[in-house]
Amino acid sequence: MEKGKLFVFSAPSGSGKTTIVRYLLAQEELKLDFSISATSRAPRGAEVDGKDYYFLDVESFKNKINDQKFLEWEEVYANNFYGTLKSELERIWALGKHVVFDIDVVGGLNIKSQFPEETLAIFVKPPSLEEMERRLRNRQTDSEDKILERVAKAEKELSYAKDFDVVLVNDDLKVAKKEAFDLVANFI
Repeated sequence: MEKGKLFVFSAPSGSGKTTIVRYLLAQEELKLDFSISATSRAPRGAEVDGKDYYFLDVESFKNKINDQKFLEWEEVYANNFYGTLKSELERIWALGKHVVFDIDVVGGLNIKSQFPEETLAIFVKPPSLEEMERRLRNRQTDSEDKILERVAKAEKELSYAKDFDVVLVNDDLKVAKKEAFDLVANFI
């Protein structure tokens, strides 16, 4: 496979996107591999360079931007960058696999605009903002302020759903996994 397919998964926090992506990656017959993002932030906890992220210092990140090494990138906060290196696509395609992105809505649509024929952009939508908030609370990983921030951000992210190829409503995880599998398999 010289050039495989690209699968963009974007969604608000608490939608189940990462769970669906992990499920798809475990389905060997789909021949998928995960695109590891680059970031200028420091590793958190047990994060590993080259597995969780490619950790770059700010200067290195900016140099790669100037050298056009990124497929897409964003400065989330001052000097806090995230992006997808073009070399990630090359690495995964060299393995004969298709690329899966678990990425924010803007980055996902940016990838789709660059590879319109090769990309299936899937927006994973929670059944409601109330259910999404309930899921975030049940995780017990975020402060009250962080949960409210994520809910507010979700309202903005939901406005982008119409720009994706498919909106996958995750109100039943088992059904959503099967629908995601079918979407990916049919696109390949």
